[in-house]
Amino acid sequence: MAIAPRQLLLDRFEGFNRLTNGQKFGLMLGLAALFSLLVGSWIWFRTPDYKVLYSNLNDRDGGTIVATLQQQNIPYKMAEGGGAILVPADMVYETRLKLASQGLPRGGSVGFELLENQKLGVSQFQEQVNFQRALEGELARTIQSLASVQSARVHLAIPRPTVFIREQEKPSASVLLTLYPGRVLDPAQVTGIMHLVSSSVPQLSYKDVTVVDQNGNMLNRTDSEYGRMGLEPAQLEYTRQVEQSYIKRIESILTPIAGPNNVHAQVAADVDFSQTEQTAETFKPNPTPAEASVRSEQSSETTGGGAGAVGVPGALSNQPPGAATAPITAPNVPATGSAGGSQGSSHKETTINYELDKTIRHVKQGAGEIKRLSVAVVVNNRKQTGKDGKVASKPYTADEMRQINNLVKEAMGYSQTRGDTVNIVNADFNLGDKPAEVPLWKDPDTIDLAKEVVKNLLILGIVLLFVFGVVKPLLSTYSMAATRKEEEAEMAASEAARAHAMERIVTAEAGYEDTLNMVKDLAKQEPAIVANVVKEWVNE
Repeated sequence: MAIAPRQLLLDRFEGFNRLTNGQKFGLMLGLAALFSLLVGSWIWFRTPDYKVLYSNLNDRDGGTIVATLQQQNIPYKMAEGGGAILVPADMVYETRLKLASQGLPRGGSVGFELLENQKLGVSQFQEQVNFQRALEGELARTIQSLASVQSARVHLAIPRPTVFIREQEKPSASVLLTLYPGRVLDPAQVTGIMHLVSSSVPQLSYKDVTVVDQNGNMLNRTDSEYGRMGLEPAQLEYTRQVEQSYIKRIESILTPIAGPNNVHAQVAADVDFSQTEQTAETFKPNPTPAEASVRSEQSSETTGGGAGAVGVPGALSNQPPGAATAPITAPNVPATGSAGGSQGSSHKETTINYELDKTIRHVKQGAGEIKRLSVAVVVNNRKQTGKDGKVASKPYTADEMRQINNLVKEAMGYSQTRGDTVNIVNADFNLGDKPAEVPLWKDPDTIDLAKEVVKNLLILGIVLLFVFGVVKPLLSTYSMAATRKEEEAEMAASEAARAHAMERIVTAEAGYEDTLNMVKDLAKQEPAIVANVVKEWVNE
């Protein structure tokens, strides 16, 4: 016989009323604790994991960031006495980008916005101080834009200008960098920071800029040491690039023969970084006129005749000449005749200048010339698999090593005149033991996962222990009381029905047939009562 929900609820309520005050209080306390535990677990699971957004903030930046987070309805927490701000883990990078778009955090440095609110009547010294502070702040912000730099401080030592040349002093600068954990700056980046600062201050040389990290290490120390030795980081980097280029060429040409990871090469390059210039001027000795070129030619010719009187004035000049003679060679003297005769003269002079055969040669040797190469190559033995499936090591033959030697020389551009050396060794590689793998229980990811699983299992265990250790016994007691009440009610109704039936049967005046029909009708109308009566008869 089914019991209606309303009747069941009433029976449960009556069963609760039959409990003692202590049982009622315990049941209510258990239900309240279970509800609180379930709600707390639900809230705990829904609470996001908070991670650090920014740390080591000053009060000004911290207040500005908190106000911005409140305006954007981003949940946050404070830690480390207010020096760190935490936000949900899935919102860290998004929040940083939003704050960076607004120029936060400023890191306590001010830029040229310091000059926007200049007060009237500020002295020239105060203006100079404000300008220097603004310049230092702008340089610090620019340096902080580097990926490896977390924060930066710039200090400028700018001397006061003077009109006296002997008293003029050069400015200097110092930069303090705070790098992210695990990050380093290579010499090229440090040199870039030095040039950046020196280019922003007039008459500041990059050699007068000092760069220091948060541990007090001088980052531009290497550059200064190289400068004292006459070397520069660019020269060393070029040497390393040359050596790596030769190593790659040698290994790439031998890998198809020996297989991957079976060839190791090292190259030592002697690079000459000196720059030389040479000018030579040579002359060809005594060239023939046919080979020489005429530079200039000068000719002069004089021809003339005189009809005037010649000789000594007087009587002798008027006398007739003597007898004529005809010598074989006559001197080149002007003829002398009478006043009425004619006399002729001629003079010719030629000067020719030839060009000198001169050669001028100007030779400039560029820096970075390779003076000598030293190459060392190690080739692993050939691996062969035998019939039994075992791998055997077999060295190369003399002819094969000769071929390998020739290949290496061709790949490196071997020059005997230059003094290059090549040394190739064929040996069995000793790779040693493989690095031990990190045990699973020492893996940080596994440890974090185990902690999370243990935390969840602990919560589940507490909930189950509370349910089955406290709540279930109380509910069982309550249910047993209600069931006992139902059984007592059913037994009372059964006894009453039995008594009523027996009374009807006993007091009936009808015969056997009528009594039998009465019992059948009673069994149809009240089957539960008849069943209980039969059950009691059987038990008796």
